[in-house]
Amino acid sequence: MSSIHLRHCSTMPMPRVCLRRRLSSSFSSSFSNCTSPPSPPWSPHAAFAAATERVRAGTLSPQDAHHLFDVLFQQATRVPERSLDGFLAALGGAASSEACRDGPALALALFNRIFREEAGMRVAPPTIFTYGILMNCCCRVRRPDLGLAFFGRILRAGLKTNQIAANTVIKCLCCAKHTDEAVNMLLHRMSDLGCVPDDFSYNTVLKSLCEDGRSLQALDLLLQMVSKEGGACSPDTVAYSTVIHGFLKEGKVDKACNLFNEMMRQGVVPDVVTYSSIIDALCKAGAMHKAELFLRQMVHNGVRPDEVTYTSMIHGYSTLGRLKEVRKIFREMTSRGLIPDIVTWNSFMDSLCKHGRTKEAAKVFFSMAAKGNKPNIVSYTILLHGYANEGSFADMMSLFNSMKGGGIVANCKVFNILIGAYAKRGLIDEAMLILTEMRGQGLSPDVVTYSTLISALWRMGKLTDAMDRFSQMVVGTGVQPDTVVYHSLVQFLCTHGDLVKAKELISEMMDKGIARPNTALFSSIMDSLRNEGRVIDAHHIFDLVIDIGEKPDSSMFSTLIDGYCLVGEMDKACGVLDAMVSAGIEPNVITYSTLVSRYCKRGRIANGLILFRQMLHKKVKPTTVTYETILNGLFRAGRTADAKKIFDEMIESGIMVSISTYNIILGGLCRNNCADEAIVLFQKLRAMNVKFNITTLNTIINALYKVERREEANDLFAALPASGLVPNASTYGVMVQNLLKEGAVEEADSMFSSMEKSGCAPSSRLINDVIRTLLEKGEIVKAGKYMSKVDGKSISLEASTSSLLLSLFSGNGKYRKQLQLLPAKYQFFKGIS
Repeated sequence: MSSIHLRHCSTMPMPRVCLRRRLSSSFSSSFSNCTSPPSPPWSPHAAFAAATERVRAGTLSPQDAHHLFDVLFQQATRVPERSLDGFLAALGGAASSEACRDGPALALALFNRIFREEAGMRVAPPTIFTYGILMNCCCRVRRPDLGLAFFGRILRAGLKTNQIAANTVIKCLCCAKHTDEAVNMLLHRMSDLGCVPDDFSYNTVLKSLCEDGRSLQALDLLLQMVSKEGGACSPDTVAYSTVIHGFLKEGKVDKACNLFNEMMRQGVVPDVVTYSSIIDALCKAGAMHKAELFLRQMVHNGVRPDEVTYTSMIHGYSTLGRLKEVRKIFREMTSRGLIPDIVTWNSFMDSLCKHGRTKEAAKVFFSMAAKGNKPNIVSYTILLHGYANEGSFADMMSLFNSMKGGGIVANCKVFNILIGAYAKRGLIDEAMLILTEMRGQGLSPDVVTYSTLISALWRMGKLTDAMDRFSQMVVGTGVQPDTVVYHSLVQFLCTHGDLVKAKELISEMMDKGIARPNTALFSSIMDSLRNEGRVIDAHHIFDLVIDIGEKPDSSMFSTLIDGYCLVGEMDKACGVLDAMVSAGIEPNVITYSTLVSRYCKRGRIANGLILFRQMLHKKVKPTTVTYETILNGLFRAGRTADAKKIFDEMIESGIMVSISTYNIILGGLCRNNCADEAIVLFQKLRAMNVKFNITTLNTIINALYKVERREEANDLFAALPASGLVPNASTYGVMVQNLLKEGAVEEADSMFSSMEKSGCAPSSRLINDVIRTLLEKGEIVKAGKYMSKVDGKSISLEASTSSLLLSLFSGNGKYRKQLQLLPAKYQFFKGIS
């Protein structure tokens, strides 16, 4: 209490005349009135005993206490030490009452008078016990510095420090956040003062260390106690629980569990608080299996779980949506005579709503009253939010209208839920009606209300309306927009190209001391514009960032580079790269890889290689993906020798070669008529036990067919299941196409049937290939069967297939007379000459 300076301040003694009147009324048991026979001399012991009883009863006022001390100083009769200490101790431990609001502060003020009054030290000399009581009072009024000053008086007075006083000094040091000094007092100075640390000493310091986030240091101190370095004091349940709670507070759940197990090994029995703390932390971490084990261990060891324990379990299972377990915990809880409170029910409802099970939450809500828990404002808010998220407007409004009947007054949060429900779905008119009702009930919209409306309006593209709401918020109501509102508007204005207004808003933010949007927001905007192909607009945002005094980061430069690459403006992309270097930002591997990839995809492999070499020159280490990009580009450009060289460099540099890298190499070799070389590499890799995927096998099966090693190809296909691989549409496509090329029409047809039975949908390209091959081989009936699969949606006739049909079946076509063998929808060729 900051007003305490060892004087009584607001507790000044009353004028002498009033004091005498008060004396006769307050201490009638010790003083006689004017009509009574002469009374015995005033007894300080009796007076202080009576006053102490009144403190405990909560009826002694500060005026009464000061009056007592006035009489004490006037009588000059020494008060017994125990009487004074008992009175001060009662004040120090008194709860706030109507008669006396702050007992500890009053005790300090009264003691201050002992030093100020002439007769003070003579009639009430302080002892070591007195100082211990006063130091405790200092901690209670949050003035531990005064407690340490009292300790200085003890030392100057030459009083012998006892255990209680030493412990209280430690308490003062901890309250003053001088924890290191408290540790020193505990481990060294206490012995110098002739005191031995006890449970209270250690537990006070352990608690202070944990509150400071120094649980590991607290653990070291605890282990000293275990190893007897802490003297005769061994850690008790409180000591272990304190450090366990400290670890949990710091998120170190594993360390807390390990210490719990050590506690059990040491034979220290955990109490319900210890178990509940561990269980709560595990539940919050989603480790319900471990939490369940601790609960069962708790019950087995005879520690009775309480409402807190079960509420944690219910919340944990509810969060994971495991309702079966939730109901089991509810049953177990009630079977032990524990009644779930409103917090437990609300937690359960909240989790149901978050998992989209609002109907079940509603059943819980309406059954709560029958189970002795009347829904409160939190209950209504949870269910309203659930209905709002599901868009169940009728249920939401029905529940809202029932609040008044349930004696619940809607607050701003409730109205914001309703407004948000309508606004987020673009129902602005309905949201405005709720806003009107909100004002009609005497509630003023807050920043959340306006933020919700403004965000909804700009999502709907209603920039003018959004800005009007913003102006109304600032000017009309005096509600100050927060960062969220400003950021929403700046994002909207930037996205819609009104950079002038966006810049004005940013200046307004800065004038009001609101942090301007950081580069992360602008990066997000640029990223969205880039994805929409609006790279010029993204560049304008980039320029705006510079205009407002921010420094573009590497992600912004990379976004611009990628944006220009996407629209084919490679020269501009390289210009941004140069600007990036000029700005002192070194391009990273992602930036270089983006440019290399875009050059390769556009067939400009030479440019891609130049950048790749520049990347190596600048000591930017390529990733596996970078190498794969350049390898793929070289193979597609037919530069097989260069690709092999780059692959050798990749291996020498120690970059990880993945199966996708090998697939690029194998596919590139096959594409460039090096199928034999691809097969040899495959065999080497198989000898090295490289784990292949289905893409690898598809490539090699095709290669084997190319070099006319059909039997090996068929064997490889047949061995797929044994390799743990499942043929996909590409695998079947390779087999069907190669079988058809070899004239094995029946085998190809059988393979296609196997493909359909396996659930692999044929691609449009495969169907067209099969149709053309069959037509060229004169297999009109079979070709017709495949033509019937063309649905114009997922499978369509390609131009080359239509052209072939036209040349074969129209006019003087080779198969004009067999036109009737085709499906009916293709009979129109008959009329084409």
